Amino acid sequence: MPPGPDANDTEIVTVHTFTTESEASLAKGALEAFGIHCMIAHDDCGGQRPHLAFTGGLRLKVRAVDAQRATEVLNYRPEDA
Repeated sequence: MPPGPDANDTEIVTVHTFTTESEASLAKGALEAFGIHCMIAHDDCGGQRPHLAFTGGLRLKVRAVDAQRATEVLNYRPEDA
């Protein structure tokens, strides 16, 4: 069965993967400043095993409908303007 018209409103995608919590948090803050709701997903057993984050990284996730805009925000460089 094909997805309904609102499938992209609920689909969550990864727009970037980071190796450190601080990088992921800064990127999350930048997206939120532009009104893009996002979350950081990591597999570190609730912080009990931080070394596990190195295997899959910390994934910054947004709604699929916001993915292109989020990528533009994350890739923006002032010297490109």
